[in-house]
Amino acid sequence: MTAPRRVIVGVSGATGTALALRTLEMLGTAGVERHLVVSPAARRTAAYELPDAEFEKHAEVVHNFRDIGASIASGSYPVDAMVVMPCSVRTLSAIASGAAENLLVRAADVTLKERRRLVLCVRETPLHLGHLRAMVTATEIGAIIAPPMPAFYIAPESVGDLVNHTVARTLSLIGVEVPGADPWLGTAPSRADGG
Repeated sequence: MTAPRRVIVGVSGATGTALALRTLEMLGTAGVERHLVVSPAARRTAAYELPDAEFEKHAEVVHNFRDIGASIASGSYPVDAMVVMPCSVRTLSAIASGAAENLLVRAADVTLKERRRLVLCVRETPLHLGHLRAMVTATEIGAIIAPPMPAFYIAPESVGDLVNHTVARTLSLIGVEVPGADPWLGTAPSRADGG
């Protein structure tokens, strides 16, 4: 997979403002052009979680959530991938059903129809059958479902360590390699294993 040069970051109204902000920062560090779409519900969540978060500072292009005439609403506009971090169940469901009533969902729909990589970082728990069915449908039409699950094998020393690893692992799914997502190399073989 060729490393992407232009990525859309959608931020929807689920908890995880720190994950969204770090996604934008890491993409910038990797030299990727960032197109940003933030839902009103995401802004409301951010006001609780990180009141000083300035998403716009970390994107080359900021699109209005309601502007379905934006460049990223068309498949003719060259984009390499899209990440929705975090992805609310409402956004997941809209993407799965093709209900593109806003730019975030429209951009995701375009990403899928153009056979580009779309990663949905669904942030909800517990899950009922409707959530699971929406995930199955999204997967069947080409999305990657990647809930932001913490990895404790990295021996994190802070919440920041978990955020960094989660985001780095997510970005690896679209071909962006950043520090923090080193592959698991296994444990050293023991004599009992015949090693």
